[in-house]
Amino acid sequence: MSAVTTPAGERVELGRYRTARADRVLVGQRVLGVVRVSDVPASGRGRRYLVERELTRKDELDALVADYLAEAAELGDCPMRTSRIDRALETSR
Repeated sequence: MSAVTTPAGERVELGRYRTARADRVLVGQRVLGVVRVSDVPASGRGRRYLVERELTRKDELDALVADYLAEAAELGDCPMRTSRIDRALETSR
């Protein structure tokens, strides 16, 4: 049995933001012809989140990055950490 290899490009930093806990980086990587976007700790240690797995157009990527970084700035935290519904419920109590 042979190992399956996945053609993947190098990781590219798409943006950075700071939370109360740590600095985080939004990275993109082309895998099998589509772009995956992940949110990773700048230190390299800690929780990583897959934000999007199948972007095919540059304008989609640009919009996602802009929206994600704006939401991170508004929250002061990683947007993937909790859902908008959870946050809405917390603020309505």
